[in-house]
Amino acid sequence: MSMILEGDRLVLGTCYYPEHWPENLWEEDLRRMLGTGIEVVRIAEFAWSKVELTEGTYSFDFFDRFLDLAEKVGVKVIFCTPTATPPAWLTEKYPEVLNADMNGVLYRHGARRHYNYNSPVYQEKAGKITTELAVHYGPRKCIIGWQIDNEINCEKNVFYSESDTKAFRLFLKEKYNTLEGLNEAWGTAFWNQTYTDWEEVHLPRQTYSNSTNPHEMLDYLRFISASARKFVKRQSEIIRLHKKPEDFVTTNGIFGHLDNHEMADESLDFMTYDSYPNFAYCLDMYEDGDEKLRDRKWSRNLTEVRSISPVFGIMEQQSGANGWNTHMEAPAPRPGQLTLWTLQSIAHGADFVSYFRWRTCTMGTEIYWHGILDYSGRENRRIKEVREVHEKIKKLGMAAGSVYQAQVGILKDYDNVWDAEVDAWHRRVEKSSQEALSAAAQKTHTPFDYVYLKDETESERLAKYKVLFYPHPTLINEKRAEVLKKYVADGGTLVFGCRSAYKDMTGKCVMAKLPGLLRELTGTDILEYSFIAPDAETVNVDWEGSSFAASVFTDLLEPVGNAAECKAIYTTDYYAGAGALISNRFGKGEAWYYGSAWNERSARIFLEKLGVAAPYADVVTVPECCEIAVRSGEKGCCMFLLNYKNEPIDITLHKKGKDLYTGQEIIGSQKLEGYGTMVIELPE
Repeated sequence: MSMILEGDRLVLGTCYYPEHWPENLWEEDLRRMLGTGIEVVRIAEFAWSKVELTEGTYSFDFFDRFLDLAEKVGVKVIFCTPTATPPAWLTEKYPEVLNADMNGVLYRHGARRHYNYNSPVYQEKAGKITTELAVHYGPRKCIIGWQIDNEINCEKNVFYSESDTKAFRLFLKEKYNTLEGLNEAWGTAFWNQTYTDWEEVHLPRQTYSNSTNPHEMLDYLRFISASARKFVKRQSEIIRLHKKPEDFVTTNGIFGHLDNHEMADESLDFMTYDSYPNFAYCLDMYEDGDEKLRDRKWSRNLTEVRSISPVFGIMEQQSGANGWNTHMEAPAPRPGQLTLWTLQSIAHGADFVSYFRWRTCTMGTEIYWHGILDYSGRENRRIKEVREVHEKIKKLGMAAGSVYQAQVGILKDYDNVWDAEVDAWHRRVEKSSQEALSAAAQKTHTPFDYVYLKDETESERLAKYKVLFYPHPTLINEKRAEVLKKYVADGGTLVFGCRSAYKDMTGKCVMAKLPGLLRELTGTDILEYSFIAPDAETVNVDWEGSSFAASVFTDLLEPVGNAAECKAIYTTDYYAGAGALISNRFGKGEAWYYGSAWNERSARIFLEKLGVAAPYADVVTVPECCEIAVRSGEKGCCMFLLNYKNEPIDITLHKKGKDLYTGQEIIGSQKLEGYGTMVIELPE
């Protein structure tokens, strides 16, 4: 790779739009960036017309002039394919390239991401502009990498064009071969939905109840993912034919209805993410209440990115207030928050951080999405803070190339992520548990990873984790069940929540005794199950003296086999006395089945009783508002302490370490300012 993510140092960049500014500002801006500590700019993701103003007529002069200047000044460049915003000539002449809503109404020119992936015309035109850019600009010395499109599946991640209908039929023919196979997988005998001709098969369409076949919907989301991945892969293959060998290929995200892991494996060198913690303070999104994680919740998003690329880049990092003229009214980051959010990204594995944007745009929808500089470009508080960030990260070279450390993992898979979107019963338990587990882990200072499971996953991939939670794997197959059995048999601890393993991979309910394919592993029989009634008293659980409330749903459990034990019972309502938690010795390890969804208290108790909460308690004591993250690699181990409160906090170091900002050895009581950060080198 070139310059960034090489494991030697941390690098800052910014997003720049030369097409927005007079050329006489370019050199001043680039030199000023370098003086601020910014070495890389990303360009061109919305600039198709600067190269192809009319169909088939190419002019490379505009970006040649900019790249000449970048090479003169010494700024490196990430060049983007501009396919997120097809030009007006294209959408007017070829309206088939446009996406549509469920009723077939086209999304017209005037915004962005209004195309569909499956239009043969758009595939051709996108391939052509990508080829022209890669051939012409690929050899340029200042270019170090390529970004494909921009934010795949952002804003619109459903597609209903005629091209998508045709592509969906092909997708289903390849998957099921025959209509008989499709009808069986989709359960079309229900409500007389049987298909007798492929032309009868469409994308999900409007129904009077807004309810569609759930098995069709699940395949539809799989289809969207496959379509987006193919679109990215075509561009990646073109770029790789013409780029310099050392230059990387990436894209920025991550967004829904997309197997981001498979996309990265197929097409990218690493993933980059767009991190906007200030969404937590948008007036039209703000949730009050002290229990909310607010901007700290972005650590959960960064954990998702890290599951794709353990060391990654941030292509767009919050630097100013975010907002469009239509929504997202938000305050500017307070003093210290820009630094906090940058270090939040680095703590989770980012070796490259690029701020969005250099100058705040004076035109268009994003006139309120502020960058480092305001409209005038005057010196301001934010650019001073970026300079301070640069001085800090120069001292954090030992973190570069190192990876985040976690003993706890939360298993996920795309089939269940998408099923939880399709199925309201699944969605409620999943939402509760995912939010609770991540919040409890954050507040108990228990670092965790997301670990994505697929049919090809080897149990060795899971073996590094002392405890794995798999909250609600509603869909399961034999391959995945066998991987989980091997992980436990080899000594792992695996925890399931309610509603596990009651569907096959088509989304149809199984007729086996529940929890189906997990029955042997968990030593559990589910006698009865129900949502917790809205008029019910609190359903309490007692786990050997620890009491907590069940959430959303209850499976009533009974142990099966000599190795299984009931560890907790329900103590209220008609559930009283029924099993709430089963543990089962399986090989060298242990599987647990919890009959409810998690809330923050129950998640804390699980972390504590399973012996994985607060793994760094012997190193440091910090209040709940402070996040702990540790990155470790060949150069050593460093601990990041991040204070999300706007007030000073006291921390206590129990072991001697080196403050990497100051170079001083420290131990004992320390003060961390409001929104303050500290990075400590820990002894081996």
